[in-house]
Amino acid sequence: MNENDKLPVLKFVVFIIDWSKIKVISTVFEEENVRFHFISKGRGTANSEILDLLGIGGSEKAVIFSLEQEIMVPVLIRGVRKKLGSQAAGAGIAFTIPLSGINHPILKVFKESIIKNLSISSVEEGEKMNTEIKHDLIVSIVNQGYSDEFMTAAREAGAGGGTVINARGLAHKGPVKFFGVSVQDEKEIIIIIAGRERKAAIMQAVSQAYGITTEAGGLIFSLPVDHVMNLNQEEFR
Repeated sequence: MNENDKLPVLKFVVFIIDWSKIKVISTVFEEENVRFHFISKGRGTANSEILDLLGIGGSEKAVIFSLEQEIMVPVLIRGVRKKLGSQAAGAGIAFTIPLSGINHPILKVFKESIIKNLSISSVEEGEKMNTEIKHDLIVSIVNQGYSDEFMTAAREAGAGGGTVINARGLAHKGPVKFFGVSVQDEKEIIIIIAGRERKAAIMQAVSQAYGITTEAGGLIFSLPVDHVMNLNQEEFR
């Protein structure tokens, strides 16, 4: 296959980092010409006694959603870790989610830069990302005001911590009901990274207590996470 015919392997990359360190992400993304990324403010919910994947306590978090070629992920991680330096401890994590499809114009944008990244590919050859799925991203959308109780139930079922993002549901035409829940109510999106062996227990616990038939009106689902990276590690793994 001609180099120009190669299709880039893309990943949905999510960074969760202390809000005070958001400039680090912005600088690295600018330096590496990351095209598609969006920033939202969240709130950490980790138990203050646990140094888990998302850091410590209920500090303000920046949640950065981005789309990038797989070969660029190690480059971004190392860039962030280098700029964080001694401030990296407990700063946060990054993780990637495989894509099942994407619209052609976006794919074309990445394809145009693939030749430039072939040199990166050769350098990264010895640092292939492990494709074995060991973690899942549990995403829950609940009515506002239930996130603290929700996370208590999740922790009791084995979750280490999570991040909460405030959101608002939007319908096509006016307020509607979805499974009896008003779509346009203020919502809280709770995201939890969990080991695959803990996922079922966590989802069952929170669904029973805060699922769609409860006052919390929770919509709960999970996505496979193919790589999880602490931002305070010295090497990409």
